[in-house]
Amino acid sequence: MKSKQLANVLIKILGLSICLYAIPSCVSGILVGITQFQVSPKWDMAVIRIVGSAIGAAVQAVVGLVIISMSQKIAGMMFKTDDE
Repeated sequence: MKSKQLANVLIKILGLSICLYAIPSCVSGILVGITQFQVSPKWDMAVIRIVGSAIGAAVQAVVGLVIISMSQKIAGMMFKTDDE
């Protein structure tokens, strides 16, 4: 396996791990928002917490998907002299 191919695979794994990290981040934000609502029933703070965690998780997922989709280009930039 050439170094460019190995870099491509490792970059895809990095992107996948970023996407998978977004799942527990979103779930924990939702659970904290629900818990906060149960302690003090103020919809505005609970909704802000839930929406904030959902936006953060969406950004993480998008970054992971961009890294996965551009892994060949990134590996190509890293190893320009490697033969195909």
